[in-house]
Amino acid sequence: QVQLVQSGGGSVQAGGSLRLSCTVSGYTFNRHCMAWFRQAPGKEREGVADIDRDAMPSYADSVKGRFTISRDNGRNTLYLQMNSLAPEDTAMYYCAADDRWCALLHGASEYTVWGQGTQVTVSS
Repeated sequence: QVQLVQSGGGSVQAGGSLRLSCTVSGYTFNRHCMAWFRQAPGKEREGVADIDRDAMPSYADSVKGRFTISRDNGRNTLYLQMNSLAPEDTAMYYCAADDRWCALLHGASEYTVWGQGTQVTVSS
């Protein structure tokens, strides 16, 4: 059974940093597109960053230069390093995976496996 187990997150003041982790079990980690999404109250789930098995990342414009997605295939773990956090980054963050290339996936609905979510709260 495929599982994505998230850790990290929490509360931080504006300008601070947090790191999220997502550990994968149940399938071959390095064959898949991995991504981070977030959802704020009353808003749709939006893509934050994704990374292919060959480690080519892409980012939403709102996080470019502040967030870094990475993956450790040996540890079956996906990371999201978040720096210079702002109140508008406050949301529930989810990791997701799919067997296709990231460029072929258009939106949250196309990812087949999800983590349980972790809250990130940034205060001003």
